[in-house]
Amino acid sequence: MSEVLERFLRYVKIDTQSSEESGLSPSTAKQHDLAKLLYEELKTLGASDVFYDEEHCYVYAGIPANNAESLPGGARPVALGFVSHMDTSPEVTGENVTPRIVENYDGGDIVLNEEERILLSPKDFPLLSAQKGNDLVVTNGKTLLGADDKAGVAEIMTMARTLLSDDTIPHGDIRICFTPDEEIGEGVKFFDLKRFSADCAYTVDGGALGELEYENFNAAEAEVTFSGRSVHPGTAKGQMVNATLLAYEFHQMLPVFQNPMYTEGREGFYHLNQMRGTVEKAVVHYILRDHDREKFEEKKEMMRRVTDFLNAKYGAGCVTLNMADVYYNMIEKIRPHMHLIEIAREAMKAEGVVPVENPIRGGTDGAMLSYKGLPCPNLCTGGYNYHGRFEYASVPEMEATVKILLQIVRRYASCHVEADGKIVTA
Repeated sequence: MSEVLERFLRYVKIDTQSSEESGLSPSTAKQHDLAKLLYEELKTLGASDVFYDEEHCYVYAGIPANNAESLPGGARPVALGFVSHMDTSPEVTGENVTPRIVENYDGGDIVLNEEERILLSPKDFPLLSAQKGNDLVVTNGKTLLGADDKAGVAEIMTMARTLLSDDTIPHGDIRICFTPDEEIGEGVKFFDLKRFSADCAYTVDGGALGELEYENFNAAEAEVTFSGRSVHPGTAKGQMVNATLLAYEFHQMLPVFQNPMYTEGREGFYHLNQMRGTVEKAVVHYILRDHDREKFEEKKEMMRRVTDFLNAKYGAGCVTLNMADVYYNMIEKIRPHMHLIEIAREAMKAEGVVPVENPIRGGTDGAMLSYKGLPCPNLCTGGYNYHGRFEYASVPEMEATVKILLQIVRRYASCHVEADGKIVTA
């Protein structure tokens, strides 16, 4: 069994599901279970500057450069960071995960749970067919797997062990951080950039082998509250205001086909992802997404116009809109640092992997880190079907991702940072 697989199987058995409801940081105490384990493992491996933020559940570590002597006067090695998140999605339980290895996958249906007849089928998930002949890690059909992002955690840890045990691999300063609560959009809320001290970084939080992502959605969240008036339905004419029906009317005024069910690529959407209500009060929650910043702003303006229209129609205060931006498209912050993309392309090609450069229809810790001043595109992990019980991970793709990380490290070893902070590539 390869090292990255052994680590992955251990990590996914630890329940680290985050929660949107708790209001705490980290949102769930159980995320500390994996953080403590990684902290101890990094110390055992001999990493430097190993630090466990016991309050907020971040784990930091470093690997000192071994190529500093060859640099020109006044220059220093590039401090290169790698980031993955420890939490798993709130959408499907992460408790009692029981991973199973499907050896030499035959290309057909995989029975996840025979008793309940839960199948992982290429008929439903066509990308599965490309895994024929590969070893896969799957669930028992009752939980998610946790490849998002414990595959990334295992890959970074395997890379770290390799660098710490083999001094013949040239590298600059390597910085590592494992974060909590990425799945609820708070992965970098208490991220300590000064402690991390990287010049640039990669999140290892993508999917299929070859994914190299440096565009993502602009994102906002909106909570819309509808205030009604409850009257006995027998005498309600001209008096009742049904808050739930107001919520329906609000939604019907949004563009029908700007919906996740009908969009792809760089097409944005309004996504109604939560709704609860009575006659007296209804509350709905939306996420708004668009790669194009101008179209993103137009979507927010549409929400405001619909709110104003319904308040004019039914009376001021019937509809209250609370809306806030969450993150922005990282491409604006990556463009001045395209060496990150060029080197990742070279690293993938060196391992026989074709780079796949598609816009992310979501976001990562890297998007928010990029806007905090740390340019941080996203790399593949070899995981698929995230956030659900049909999640699986490709063992050869996880192993290949480790090799890609090491290739990136080698290439940055021949780069340096000049006195003015500019990164010079070979």
